[in-house]
Amino acid sequence: MYETLTLEFRGQLATLTLNRPDKRNAISGRMISELQSALDEIEHRHTRVAIVTGSGKSFCAGMDLEMLSAIATQSAAENMEDSRRMAKMFRRVWSFSKPLIAAVNGAALAGGCGIATLCDFTLAVPEAKFGYTEVKIGFLPAIVSVFLTRQIGDKHARDLLLTGRLVTAEEAAKLGLISEIVPAERLMERAGELADTLIAASPVSLTRAKRLLTSAAQASVDADLERAILENARIRCTADFREGLASFLEKRKPVWSEDGE
Repeated sequence: MYETLTLEFRGQLATLTLNRPDKRNAISGRMISELQSALDEIEHRHTRVAIVTGSGKSFCAGMDLEMLSAIATQSAAENMEDSRRMAKMFRRVWSFSKPLIAAVNGAALAGGCGIATLCDFTLAVPEAKFGYTEVKIGFLPAIVSVFLTRQIGDKHARDLLLTGRLVTAEEAAKLGLISEIVPAERLMERAGELADTLIAASPVSLTRAKRLLTSAAQASVDADLERAILENARIRCTADFREGLASFLEKRKPVWSEDGE
């Protein structure tokens, strides 16, 4: 049924695995659609908790190169539609009705970092790296910024989003991006233990607690997302975005224009 991920059910636990290991589980248009469908399926089945992880050595390397290349040829209307689709995916993860546990088995970059850290719990192996690298290719981490500032505060968010630097699992834990560092050989076992703890709790209480947590911020998040969607679409029309994308694909240093517009 799915091409970019696998979905396994065992009792009251679902395990969703991003499954494009040859592409480091990069986000494609199809993955965005399938992730939404998989979350719908989890929600409609007798499932209490879901674990999200990646196949191979990476959790998710961000946007797929083919998807990035296609963006350069899209119209303004297509860019708006695409930006809105991305925002819908991130908001769905953030507001999902059942507890989500991210088991981060490797690098979680850009949009992949967003998926990993928007889950309710984020477990990571010591070797995992996290970061929002968009500014390095003339892009803008607009949509994830809406959630990141609420997670770790304005000052830390500015550091990560403006520098585009990568952080280790240890620093990510100190910043509040992740919940726990777990040895690689115990990652899925520990995720299962946490899932069992959640499954033992009242399902009504968990659902209502999640609804309470998200509903309090829902109005402001949605308003901020609208602004972020617009900025995400706008930057795709700039000279710096075109140059950043070209330099990234050609594996060379970018030559930025004076004003970048």
